[in-house]
Amino acid sequence: MSSLDQGAPLGAATPQAGIGAKRGATLALLAFAQLIIALDLNIVFVALPEIGTSLGFSGQTLQWVVSAYTVFTGGFLLFGGRAADLIGQRRIFIFALWLYALSSVVGGLAWSPAVIIAARAVQGIGGAFLFPATLSLINRLFAEGPERNRALAVWGGAGASGLTLGSLAGGFLTSAFGWPSVFYVNVLLAGIAIIAAFAIIPRDPRRLEKRSFDLPGALTVTAGATLLVFTLVQGPEYGWSAPSIVMSAALAALLLIAFGVIEARSTDPLMPLRLFRNRSLVTSMTITFLYMATFGALPYFLTMLLQTVHGFTALQTGLAFLVPSVAIATGTQIGERLATRYSTRATLVSGMVIGAAGTAMMVFGATAASSYAALAPGLVVSGIGQGIVWTAMWIAAASGVHHDEQGVASGMASTTLNVGNAIGMAALIAIANSHVGGLTGEALKVAVADGIQLAFWLAAAGIVVSLVFAMVLPKKPA
Repeated sequence: MSSLDQGAPLGAATPQAGIGAKRGATLALLAFAQLIIALDLNIVFVALPEIGTSLGFSGQTLQWVVSAYTVFTGGFLLFGGRAADLIGQRRIFIFALWLYALSSVVGGLAWSPAVIIAARAVQGIGGAFLFPATLSLINRLFAEGPERNRALAVWGGAGASGLTLGSLAGGFLTSAFGWPSVFYVNVLLAGIAIIAAFAIIPRDPRRLEKRSFDLPGALTVTAGATLLVFTLVQGPEYGWSAPSIVMSAALAALLLIAFGVIEARSTDPLMPLRLFRNRSLVTSMTITFLYMATFGALPYFLTMLLQTVHGFTALQTGLAFLVPSVAIATGTQIGERLATRYSTRATLVSGMVIGAAGTAMMVFGATAASSYAALAPGLVVSGIGQGIVWTAMWIAAASGVHHDEQGVASGMASTTLNVGNAIGMAALIAIANSHVGGLTGEALKVAVADGIQLAFWLAAAGIVVSLVFAMVLPKKPA
């Protein structure tokens, strides 16, 4: 059996004919999986009005087509990451793609609001298993250092491309074939990835020791994280004092405290607490939180600016996102080169400085009277900074983590990513919309633009704050 079959890092394999091609094909498939995840995040947005009309959604429940995905993804990320470690990264990768495919079939065939919401929830669980499995496969199969840095840059660039393709594909498919097509396209993409996975991804390595799954830990953290994300996502909509929000927040706190107690006492914990001694991982978790609380909120406000203030159509908005998406993809490649030549810390700092400057530049192009051309320079600079930070923060998350724990490490960092997005969005939206009540017409457009400018300023300030945490990392790579 070759080293590839045994699951050794691809970069560590003995040079043989075909190994280079195998490495490239593996990376292409993992990048394709990341593109599927990113595409699925945006593709449904454009179809929401048609879904609501076709299935008889009320205005208050249509948001759950989006929220169900977000809540269940956030709740199952840690569970999915540990499952990849214990069951096998390739097995979980393929299982997650099957969840995507089957839930997408149900979503496309949905005959009621409840069915499509359930389908989106299962898609979210698929995303929660697929993301850490994909990331941990990269970290296992590509040797730490320049090779892994390059792989993460390609993976990150595919994600940036998927966000734009999601908006564009959503607009085209909905217009040409109706809303079910935004679900059916996932069936095709996931099917291609499943077939390729059996042929390309090396088999999971044999385990010499038996490991328990820590079922009490898995149940408490999954339920607690799901309730926490539900609270953060739905709190602004339902009201923070609503009984359902207060109850879910209290239960989330109790379950997460119980999870901490269980992990401290477990002989084979779901999330080994010693991982918190890995300074690089903990710093990365903090940065992923701040990244999505700041950078991650920008697409929402950009969409509001283009559609609500400037009257762009959904397709025009998707085309407008091409500029920042290309910038982000470019930034991921720059991030790989900086991290390889200098250090993860230097790369994060440079990306944050560039990103904060670009986000501040966006303020001056976000007035009610401005044009897209005035906004574009800030989008380019901010996007490059985002791409640099995106590559570097995942390099930091994987540094010094044993390959048997890459899944849970990826799950930990991606959980804080998801929670950061929910908290950042809730806070910035509340602040930006605090002064638009009761306004209509041109006055409303001006007020919305003013709120968006404030959100951009706050996001830029938050990016500067994240510099403090980046400085915790060592100056030079180990």
